[in-house]
Amino acid sequence: MPVVSFPVAGRENCVVVSGTAYVYATVGGRGFVMNAQCPHRGGPLHLAGVTPDAGRLVCPWHDRKTSAARLRAEVPAVRTGNRVTAVFPDRPARAAAAPADVCGRTSREYRPLSAELARPAAAL
Repeated sequence: MPVVSFPVAGRENCVVVSGTAYVYATVGGRGFVMNAQCPHRGGPLHLAGVTPDAGRLVCPWHDRKTSAARLRAEVPAVRTGNRVTAVFPDRPARAAAAPADVCGRTSREYRPLSAELARPAAAL
């Protein structure tokens, strides 16, 4: 299980583990690490909107709603200041998400977040 620390915003705010991209998002005042791709068709979930009750993220490609509570539970993480440390699954979320040659590798990149996911978290 890779343990990776990365910035919650700005350059290198996205960590790619075994071919699956993850970002830190804030929904309803609660921050968490989530898969940056929609589980439906791989849309850019990091650009998602949020339902008025803050219970679901809305994929910008197909308007499919994904439970924020389910996403929060997938990757254990702790935020300290402007960094988050997370424990990632050994395997990609979907078996076809990464070719065999990228399994186990980590890298960092920039992924912009939608304004709704980039809101500051409540006091930690």
